[in-house]
Amino acid sequence: MAPLIALSLSVIAGLATGLGGLIAVFGGGMSRRFLAGALGFSAGVMVCISLVELIPEAAADLRVAGVSPWMALVAALVGAVVVMLFSAAARFRSRTELPANTDEVQKRALLRTGVLTAIVITAHNFPEGFATFLTALHDPYLALPVIAAIALHNVPEGIAVAVPIHHATGSRKRALWASFGSGLAEPAGAVIGWLLLAPLLTPVVLAAVLAGVAGVMITISVAELLPAAAAQKEKRTVVVGIASGAVVMWVSLLVLS
Repeated sequence: MAPLIALSLSVIAGLATGLGGLIAVFGGGMSRRFLAGALGFSAGVMVCISLVELIPEAAADLRVAGVSPWMALVAALVGAVVVMLFSAAARFRSRTELPANTDEVQKRALLRTGVLTAIVITAHNFPEGFATFLTALHDPYLALPVIAAIALHNVPEGIAVAVPIHHATGSRKRALWASFGSGLAEPAGAVIGWLLLAPLLTPVVLAAVLAGVAGVMITISVAELLPAAAAQKEKRTVVVGIASGAVVMWVSLLVLS
């Protein structure tokens, strides 16, 4: 019974990412101002969670394990290099195709950004789901406020996934599938982690993975999200979006801690 309750709580936390997707696709239509603000918001979310939570937490875990905390920075740089290589390969492929007009180029860039964001949010949610499951398995009542905080924390992540995909494809269904799919990494992480990966996920390995995810998030924000937001020519809206995303994520991290 206890594992079922723990799994149900991790599902609830994961579905909050889909709620963020719903807010994204039904909250602001397809206006340039909404897109600029939402992309800035997404960048603020991802940079904040990387610099405030993932990298410091990874460095602390490595120090406790007797490994230099600077390895967290190395892992973050590796994540950044991986995403830059992926983006460069995608751009090289697009240059070998038939010429496209400006709108098509922008949509293609947004779609690439959305896919990258979905991948990295999924990677982030996987260990988070495992940790949530273990907390709920130990004490479901103690886990309730943690689950609520993680759910709040996941809503802006769903927005970050859904916005670029929605605007690139014009399909609400695809954007929602992407946001809900990345959120379902939480219960998937709970089940797979509990059954298979618990012996392999040492503190050092988990810390390195989280730091790598942080590097990916920061790179996507700087190289993909912010240029796409700036292309909408709504500078003030972008700045407000960045600040709002950082504040929302920072508050959710305070609640979670």
